[in-house]
Amino acid sequence: MAEEKSVAKTTKGFITEFKEFISKGNVIDMAVGVIVGSAFSSIVNSLVADILSPILSLLTNRINFSDLKIVLAPAAEGAAETAILYGTFIENVINFIFQAFAVFLFVKMINKIREKAKAEELAAAKAKEEEEKAAKEAEEEEARKRAEEPVQLLREILEAVKK
Repeated sequence: MAEEKSVAKTTKGFITEFKEFISKGNVIDMAVGVIVGSAFSSIVNSLVADILSPILSLLTNRINFSDLKIVLAPAAEGAAETAILYGTFIENVINFIFQAFAVFLFVKMINKIREKAKAEELAAAKAKEEEEKAAKEAEEEEARKRAEEPVQLLREILEAVKK
């Protein structure tokens, strides 16, 4: 009976701990990142398979790299051929380079967009700062004029008295 309570308490504590873990922002952000990464992966794979690989195929006279191999032992009765599939390795390296290049271009594009947004934000902040500075200068000029009015009036009275 005591063991059943202990198991129930442990299970309840585990569930509570899991709820706390899953509700933290980091886990949600990570989940969104995985989903977006998965979607982006299909875009990159399509770019490589549907656009870049056909171009490479034309440039290499349609060599099928996956067919390139060194046969160590030919196929025998009931046994498959033993071979070093260096063509598949070359194909995977080329695909990696294409994928890395595609990701590089995507990141570069996003960085340009961010830089443009940041430049616009800085320009807006600078314009606001200049506007505030001009308003302050106008305010100070108005205050200076108001401060000079009584002095000017006193000068005019003094001139009138002297006459």
